[in-house]
Amino acid sequence: MTAPSRRALRLTRQELSLLLITVFWGGTFLIVHLAMAVSGPLFFVGLRFGCAAIVTGALAWPVMCGLTRLELKSGILIGLTIYLGYALQTWGLQTILSSKSAFITSLYVPIVPLLQWLVLRRMPSVMAWTGVGLAFIGMLLMSDPGDAVAGGLGLGEWLTVISTVAIAAEILLIGGYADQVDARRVTVIQVGVASLMSFATMPLAGEALPPFSWHLLLAGVGLGIASAVIQLTMNWAQKQISPTRASVIYAAEPVWAGIIGRMAGEHLPPLALLGGASIVLGVVVSELKPKRGRARIDIGAVNDPA
Repeated sequence: MTAPSRRALRLTRQELSLLLITVFWGGTFLIVHLAMAVSGPLFFVGLRFGCAAIVTGALAWPVMCGLTRLELKSGILIGLTIYLGYALQTWGLQTILSSKSAFITSLYVPIVPLLQWLVLRRMPSVMAWTGVGLAFIGMLLMSDPGDAVAGGLGLGEWLTVISTVAIAAEILLIGGYADQVDARRVTVIQVGVASLMSFATMPLAGEALPPFSWHLLLAGVGLGIASAVIQLTMNWAQKQISPTRASVIYAAEPVWAGIIGRMAGEHLPPLALLGGASIVLGVVVSELKPKRGRARIDIGAVNDPA
């Protein structure tokens, strides 16, 4: 292996941190899926991010007095995308397995270049289109042929698919504001907004307060702490890592979710597993970029432009 190749494969502290949070992130799907037996989705999202707001607020309290208008604006925008993404994803987890939800959620990665095309007028590369195609094939393989809704996709699957658009927007916004704001202050605002929006829209969705449950409380507090760590790490790490590079690292998340779900007794049929593998392959392929003047694909450039 040549010296440039070794440099290409070396991970920075930021990349290792993001890789580690994919393990925690993957485990949250099963916890949320189980929590939906005792809670509605909006209350649980509000509880989860309310706890995250308390944790991050305590950590960031000494620097909150320096909050700027840009940080407030970015925190609100990111918070709205978190609310939409997690509310829809949690709603979907009422009816589909956690491992299936995780694989579908990873569709946000090939959606990122599509959003850049629609918003920033940046035409996706050939590899990005290839990744979208592989992800679409994976979705078809993961669909249930016995479900008559929308050609095999049930309500839970569609809610999760729609949530990926909001999650893709979150990644783009975090990457766009990362080098202009203080990660600690922005994280407090974004998780606080996500919590408030979830509680505020409960009456509109006809969702009532669930009865007290220790299982619900522990799950909400535990995921609140995990969410605080995840959001702080994302905001810190993406100061040095492009959204494109970060998205490739996040592709490990559904794999961990699938492993954890399997350990908990979830069983996806072979065709669905093949579909999940196709989605993950699409995620990775969508972010590969050919090096100019060379036939090989380089996935190791830390400063790879988004």
